[in-house]
Amino acid sequence: MFDLNLILAQAAPAGGGSTLVFIVGTMLVFYFFIMRPQLKKQKEARKFRENIAKGDKVVTVGGIHGKVLDVNDKTAILQVAKGEIRVDLAGISAEGAADGEALKSAS
Repeated sequence: MFDLNLILAQAAPAGGGSTLVFIVGTMLVFYFFIMRPQLKKQKEARKFRENIAKGDKVVTVGGIHGKVLDVNDKTAILQVAKGEIRVDLAGISAEGAADGEALKSAS
């Protein structure tokens, strides 16, 4: 009565393989242009924070410039213009060290 091959041939979507290629391609683009650079940036920030040492000039994420007086596992004590403050290492910006001009009044 019914030809099973005819029914299955009509039910199969045309270009089904191209959809899979498109999805995989989209995932690869997402990884290489979004995820990979972000992971690299996080790794560099972690490495920067692990290498902070006494005497380094840093900037917090809040914009406070200071000179590192002491560092332990999770916090650092910074010398600022009017005294000292303790900050979490995660609060120190990994964008770069502070410039010398901003710290002249702190020294």
